[in-house]
Amino acid sequence: MPEQSLEGLALSCRPLGENDRLLTLLSDEEGVVRLAVPGARRPRSSLAAAVPLSHLRLQVGGRSGLRRVRQLKVLRSYSGLAQQLEALAAAQALMELCLALVPSDAPSAGILGDLLMQLGRLDALVRERGCDLEALAIAVQGSVHLLALGGYALPLGCCSRSGETLDPPVGDWDWRCSLVPSEGLVIGGVPGARVVLNASELALLQRLLRPNLPRRRDGELMGPLPVWLHLLELVEHWCQEHLSRKPRAFRLLRTGLAAGTAPS
Repeated sequence: MPEQSLEGLALSCRPLGENDRLLTLLSDEEGVVRLAVPGARRPRSSLAAAVPLSHLRLQVGGRSGLRRVRQLKVLRSYSGLAQQLEALAAAQALMELCLALVPSDAPSAGILGDLLMQLGRLDALVRERGCDLEALAIAVQGSVHLLALGGYALPLGCCSRSGETLDPPVGDWDWRCSLVPSEGLVIGGVPGARVVLNASELALLQRLLRPNLPRRRDGELMGPLPVWLHLLELVEHWCQEHLSRKPRAFRLLRTGLAAGTAPS
């Protein structure tokens, strides 16, 4: 098989043999693909940059079995996210979600681009020393986007039982909408609901389908921390129901935010 050019994001790496690495890459052309990186664990190796959170362009080859990386170029590294726990946890959660959503050796149009967009936002947040709440918001919005692109979109348009349009009456504090993970969103408080949203929370969730985070006119992020944690809980239940797992890094993100708000 001739050498092939492949571009993608390194989702994970683990040791392979004595000096090699096994690279898990997310690409548009082949979805999630696993590649051997010969000698990558040697300090002076030209392939040592094959590490997680790196956007790479690779030359790969091999006649059968596990293909091997021959050359690589780092297009962008997001290693700076390690400077902020919440940003790193958000990035890890989104990468875990991609692993659950994207099949091996199958095209995954749109998912890599959206993930890189969210990682870019997290990287800018760390560089600008932004607030931890934004990392949580990016994780929630990124999850909503990735679920939609992966075929498991949250049903935010209508009630799963009545078919009535989900048009939350913001300002009506008695209105409720319930998540029944096996069905979708149901207007009202219903038995078996895992999460119950008020009108403002549903309106905020619906806005997450847009490209940008929801902000007020002064540029501040809409919604306080408890609301974003509530939306994160909803995403977790949806993932557990439809993907049979949820990103473990969500717990790390939640723990970090709780520690940051605890009284000293």
